[in-house]
Amino acid sequence: MVTTHKKRNSGNPYNCPLTAAVDKIGGRWKPIILFYLSNGNKRFGKLAAIVPMISKKVLSQQLKELAEDGLIVRKQFDEVPLRVEYSLSDFGKSVLPILDEICEWGKQFVDSIQSE
Repeated sequence: MVTTHKKRNSGNPYNCPLTAAVDKIGGRWKPIILFYLSNGNKRFGKLAAIVPMISKKVLSQQLKELAEDGLIVRKQFDEVPLRVEYSLSDFGKSVLPILDEICEWGKQFVDSIQSE
Protein backbone atom coordinates (compact mmCIF):
# COMPACT_ATOMS: atom_id res chain seq x y z
CA MET A 1 0.00 0.00 0.00
CA VAL A 2 1.46 3.35 -1.01
CA THR A 3 -0.01 6.37 0.68
CA THR A 4 1.12 9.96 0.47
CA HIS A 5 1.40 11.85 3.73
CA LYS A 6 2.73 15.20 4.81
CA LYS A 7 6.35 14.81 5.75
CA ARG A 8 7.52 15.79 9.20
CA ASN A 9 11.22 15.95 9.89
CA SER A 10 11.62 12.50 11.34
CA GLY A 11 15.39 12.46 11.69
CA ASN A 12 15.49 9.60 9.20
CA PRO A 13 18.04 10.77 6.63
CA TYR A 14 18.81 7.24 5.43
CA ASN A 15 15.18 6.29 4.75
CA CYS A 16 15.32 3.37 7.18
CA PRO A 17 11.91 1.62 7.21
CA LEU A 18 12.17 0.68 10.90
CA THR A 19 13.04 4.25 11.88
CA ALA A 20 10.14 5.53 9.79
CA ALA A 21 7.71 3.09 11.43
CA VAL A 22 8.84 3.87 14.97
CA ASP A 23 8.66 7.60 14.20
CA LYS A 24 5.03 7.27 13.13
CA ILE A 25 3.65 4.80 15.70
CA GLY A 26 6.26 4.79 18.44
CA GLY A 27 6.43 6.64 21.69
CA ARG A 28 4.48 6.49 24.88
CA TRP A 29 1.05 7.56 23.62
CA LYS A 30 0.56 6.87 19.91
CA PRO A 31 0.11 3.08 20.22
CA ILE A 32 -2.37 3.58 23.06
CA ILE A 33 -4.34 6.19 21.10
CA LEU A 34 -4.43 3.92 18.05
CA PHE A 35 -5.59 1.01 20.23
CA TYR A 36 -8.50 2.99 21.67
CA LEU A 37 -9.49 4.25 18.22
CA SER A 38 -9.53 0.65 16.96
CA ASN A 39 -12.73 0.25 18.98
CA GLY A 40 -14.50 3.05 17.08
CA ASN A 41 -14.68 6.82 16.73
CA LYS A 42 -13.85 8.88 19.80
CA ARG A 43 -14.20 12.52 20.69
CA PHE A 44 -11.28 14.39 22.22
CA GLY A 45 -12.86 14.44 25.68
CA LYS A 46 -13.45 10.69 25.62
CA LEU A 47 -9.85 10.02 24.59
CA ALA A 48 -8.61 12.35 27.33
CA ALA A 49 -10.68 10.37 29.84
CA ILE A 50 -9.61 6.89 28.74
CA VAL A 51 -5.92 7.44 27.94
CA PRO A 52 -4.22 7.28 31.32
CA MET A 53 -2.13 10.18 32.58
CA ILE A 54 -1.86 12.14 29.32
CA SER A 55 -2.13 15.91 29.37
CA LYS A 56 -4.58 17.57 27.01
CA LYS A 57 -1.70 19.41 25.35
CA VAL A 58 0.19 16.18 24.63
CA LEU A 59 -2.97 14.39 23.49
CA SER A 60 -3.73 17.24 21.12
CA GLN A 61 -0.19 17.15 19.69
CA GLN A 62 -0.23 13.35 19.28
CA LEU A 63 -3.61 13.47 17.52
CA LYS A 64 -2.34 16.21 15.22
CA GLU A 65 0.75 14.17 14.30
CA LEU A 66 -1.28 10.99 13.73
CA ALA A 67 -3.66 12.93 11.47
CA GLU A 68 -0.80 14.56 9.56
CA ASP A 69 0.75 11.14 9.04
CA GLY A 70 -2.54 9.77 7.69
CA LEU A 71 -3.08 7.24 10.49
CA ILE A 72 -6.24 8.86 11.84
CA VAL A 73 -9.02 11.02 10.46
CA ARG A 74 -10.18 14.17 12.23
CA LYS A 75 -13.80 14.98 11.44
CA GLN A 76 -15.17 18.33 12.55
CA PHE A 77 -18.93 18.82 12.77
CA ASP A 78 -20.35 22.31 12.30
CA GLU A 79 -22.34 22.35 15.50
CA VAL A 80 -22.50 24.48 18.59
CA PRO A 81 -20.68 23.49 20.66
CA LEU A 82 -18.06 22.34 18.18
CA ARG A 83 -17.79 18.55 17.93
CA VAL A 84 -14.70 16.76 16.64
CA GLU A 85 -14.35 13.00 16.26
CA TYR A 86 -11.25 10.96 15.58
CA SER A 87 -11.17 7.61 13.83
CA LEU A 88 -8.63 5.31 12.26
CA SER A 89 -7.99 5.78 8.55
CA ASP A 90 -7.59 2.71 6.37
CA PHE A 91 -3.85 3.27 6.62
CA GLY A 92 -4.17 3.46 10.42
CA LYS A 93 -6.11 0.20 10.47
CA SER A 94 -3.19 -1.45 8.69
CA VAL A 95 -1.04 -1.00 11.80
CA LEU A 96 -3.44 -2.89 14.10
CA PRO A 97 -1.96 -6.37 13.43
CA ILE A 98 1.46 -4.95 14.33
CA LEU A 99 0.13 -3.49 17.56
CA ASP A 100 -1.53 -6.84 18.35
CA GLU A 101 1.85 -8.58 17.95
CA ILE A 102 3.55 -5.99 20.16
CA CYS A 103 0.83 -6.53 22.78
CA GLU A 104 1.33 -10.29 22.63
CA TRP A 105 5.07 -9.84 23.04
CA GLY A 106 4.40 -7.54 26.00
CA LYS A 107 2.20 -10.19 27.64
CA GLN A 108 4.96 -12.78 27.24
CA PHE A 109 7.50 -10.35 28.69
CA VAL A 110 5.31 -9.53 31.70
CA ASP A 111 4.67 -13.25 32.29
CA SER A 112 8.39 -14.01 32.13
CA ILE A 113 9.36 -11.39 34.69
CA GLN A 114 6.51 -12.34 37.00
CA SER A 115 7.65 -15.98 36.99
CA GLU A 116 11.20 -15.13 38.01
